[in-house]
Amino acid sequence: MAFGAALLGSGCDLTDIPVLDPKGPIALAERDLLLTAVALMLIVIIPVFFMTFLFAWRYRSSNSNARYTPDWSYSVITDVVVWLVPAVIVMVLGTHLWSNTHKLDPYKPIDVSVRPLEVEVVAQDWKWLFIYPEQGIAVVNQLVFPSQTPLSLKLTSDTVMNSFSIPALGGQIYAMAGMQTRLHLLADAPGTFAGRNMQYSGRGFANQHFEAIAVSQEDFDAWVAKVKQSPTTLDAATYRALAAPTIGHPVTYYSAVEPNLFDTIIAKYARGSGHAGQQAAHETHVGEAQDAR
Repeated sequence: MAFGAALLGSGCDLTDIPVLDPKGPIALAERDLLLTAVALMLIVIIPVFFMTFLFAWRYRSSNSNARYTPDWSYSVITDVVVWLVPAVIVMVLGTHLWSNTHKLDPYKPIDVSVRPLEVEVVAQDWKWLFIYPEQGIAVVNQLVFPSQTPLSLKLTSDTVMNSFSIPALGGQIYAMAGMQTRLHLLADAPGTFAGRNMQYSGRGFANQHFEAIAVSQEDFDAWVAKVKQSPTTLDAATYRALAAPTIGHPVTYYSAVEPNLFDTIIAKYARGSGHAGQQAAHETHVGEAQDAR
């Protein structure tokens, strides 16, 4: 309550709080779910604050008219209110959250009738690599996609566990080495949104952020053409150099990507996959990264 009053009193711009100023249907549903949960909890919180001040005023030592009942020990009505009301709130809140959690499953496509843009996301020390398999390009620390088109993300990590988040568009999801997670997002209109890693990952964690840019389809096509003009390609040797720990890595374009790079990154962590050399190289990389931290 005090936080809300402070926001109103200070004239705080809600655009500075992406969770409260959603730019897509997933973030909007999550905001509404948050506000509903807060409203249900206020059913208990508001009366508690009210009665606290009321009792302190009514039963102050200077009020000789206050009823004094030293032998009072039990009230059925009080007991029912104290236990039943919170129990009902917990049941309603639990049911509401359970049903909406399934509706907001990050693996669930937003609109099956619309072809999504596929992007493969790789968390590194301390940057994000975005691979566009259909376009055959890759970008570091910049995610560009058409607005009003579903965005289908496949995520993994080539280092410690990270948590991918674009608060204005949806919640966070973990990226883990040797595993693939999924996230579906959608931007209602063109705009630039902040994205970052929400899981502490070492010395460069504070600088591990990126831009998520929603544009028109025409601008997206023009951006892809621009990336394809880059003289740099992302082959195996280039990727090994990119995977080394860096802080504040600039936005970098790659006009071509080694085929199945995303799957190769996941496979090198799988035991018995025949990638023993890659596994050993990665373990060395992780050791160097930990030493750097």
